[in-house]
Amino acid sequence: MAVLSILAVLFIALLVVVPMLEKSSMRISKETQAKFAKWAFPLIIIILVIQLFMYY
Repeated sequence: MAVLSILAVLFIALLVVVPMLEKSSMRISKETQAKFAKWAFPLIIIILVIQLFMYY
């Protein structure tokens, strides 16, 4: 039951946040996107490895 309530809250938040982001005038340049991507993928891999060690 808790999982369904969490999914419902996330779905409602998604319905609210997406239109707000589409109306926002904030735009991210290609250079900034590349900088974020350069850091995001290694961090995701590190987090997955840490979670794997914590699981076992």
